[in-house]
Amino acid sequence: QVHLAESGGGLVQAGGSLRLSCAVSGRAFNMYHMGWFRQAPGKEREFVAAKRRYNGYTSYADSVKGRFTISGDNAWNTVYLQMNNLKPEDTAIYYCAARSSEVLSTEPTAYDNWGQGTQVTVSS
Repeated sequence: QVHLAESGGGLVQAGGSLRLSCAVSGRAFNMYHMGWFRQAPGKEREFVAAKRRYNGYTSYADSVKGRFTISGDNAWNTVYLQMNNLKPEDTAIYYCAARSSEVLSTEPTAYDNWGQGTQVTVSS
């Protein structure tokens, strides 16, 4: 069982930055991908970013490319999402998730373990 716990959310003005953290514990040795997703009120949960273990390959949603960066070491102790130049449309609950497959996916249903989420609110 893998346990994920997000932190670092909050209220920020447009143009500001936040860094989200995802603390990973438990049997994470067989988790090949870590991802960040977000869900705004009344909307579906959507992919934000993902990182593959060991080779460091990353993938981003077009809406955050160039503004957000996912990072984390190979031990998967903590995974981060650095968010710069935040916009009001980035307001959502942000979740980290772990996937055991070696194939990267942007689909929420493909991820095996989830954190409880952290709220990010960007004011205009």
